[in-house]
Amino acid sequence: MTSRERIAAALRHEQPDRVPVDLGASESSGIMGVAYNRLKEHLGLGGRTQIYDLSQMIAKVEEPVLDLIGADAMPLLIEPRRWKSWTLQDGSPCEIAEGLEITEYEGGWATLRDDGTPAARCPAGGWYFDPVNPPLANAERPSDIEAGIEHLERFDWPAYNDESYDDLAAKARCLHEETDRCIVANLWVHVFAAGQILRGFENFMVDLAGNKPLAHHLMGRLVDCYARRVEHYVEAVGEHVDVIQVNDDLGAQTGPQLSPALYREMVKPYHARLWGLIKQLSGKPLLLHSCGSIHALLPDLIEIGVDAINPVQVSAANMDGALLKREFGRDLTFWGGGCDTQRVLGRGTPEQIRDEVRLRVAQLAEDGGFVFCQVHNIQHDVPPENIMAMYEALA
Repeated sequence: MTSRERIAAALRHEQPDRVPVDLGASESSGIMGVAYNRLKEHLGLGGRTQIYDLSQMIAKVEEPVLDLIGADAMPLLIEPRRWKSWTLQDGSPCEIAEGLEITEYEGGWATLRDDGTPAARCPAGGWYFDPVNPPLANAERPSDIEAGIEHLERFDWPAYNDESYDDLAAKARCLHEETDRCIVANLWVHVFAAGQILRGFENFMVDLAGNKPLAHHLMGRLVDCYARRVEHYVEAVGEHVDVIQVNDDLGAQTGPQLSPALYREMVKPYHARLWGLIKQLSGKPLLLHSCGSIHALLPDLIEIGVDAINPVQVSAANMDGALLKREFGRDLTFWGGGCDTQRVLGRGTPEQIRDEVRLRVAQLAEDGGFVFCQVHNIQHDVPPENIMAMYEALA
């Protein structure tokens, strides 16, 4: 089997010739820049460490690394046309988008809006850039959303990632023709999480229960904006990608962030509309990234067209691999769950990591429906020996 055929078989719930592998086919199955530089040094590899997701400090994984670990997937990313040199928290080199301006701020770093206020901050000693100063925090009625509609129109496609649809089309065609790997289109398009970022986490969670007209208007108009993007995007790249990824973090450690009833009332209609449009236009399998415990929401997600989930957070409540496979294995492909990152990958010994991988593969791989990757991204402090032990366990 080719890599593309291998993942296609897994998505059809057919047994492939071996377990398919992913590292970095999405911004939630990848590796932080610091850990990536250390891994490449360990492997004796050079290359360019390009940080394409500043919030999580995620590096684009290069072909020699993909080849070495036997990766079967790679991403179609929305990227900058030009890059510039920068330095990671440990002093190692990387590149970031040329149009991305990062300034020192209160002992750490920040990206600034036009008015000079921080849009995202990495505090002193921190490893991530978190959004701050929600642009629609003071919205009280739908007209306030309309007054700030530009924030919805550019959400999930920052200006410094300045590739055009023509650029993406050419890149997708090149990836499809020059590699046999499964091409994952990283479309992102958050809805629920977008409300939390645009309004502020607390404000939006209160909106969902106490100011429902505002929450409905925000999510509805956000999907309106996304729909135009989806149409252009699918027209440009749909012929040359194999899977389309969307994102919305619905879970916490012990359960969903909102009750299934509230999800069905407030959020599900917008997911159904947006994801249905993507599937209607593209005809491609839909991969949903959602962290945490989403067991209670999986029947709803299956109903509205989700084909695969990531990261399969096996350490969260009701997310053990054996339980998920038994209850949902006929309907979902599990794209992740291959090694617990909360307790094992960064803190365990290489042998403990090998045992964890063997357990998760035994739980999830039978009859297809499984693409191996660790739970979410490999964090900055994971030793390269642990990373390689994870892949060696698959051999």
